Amino acid sequence: MAMYESEVTQFLKSLKQERPALETEQREGRALLWDKEPIDLDERARGEASRVTQKPYVYSLDN
Repeated sequence: MAMYESEVTQFLKSLKQERPALETEQREGRALLWDKEPIDLDERARGEASRVTQKPYVYSLDN
């Protein structure tokens, strides 16, 4: 008995057969934009400590 496959599933299977490196390319793209290095907490604390506070309304004419 054949199992039902949607058109989307059929398309994805054929696409992966035509381009076997597709998943690798997707993972590389994700790593480029989303996968980040762990945050260095000491560096983050130094950055926050050195931040200059900004006036509530920067475009005030009272400068």
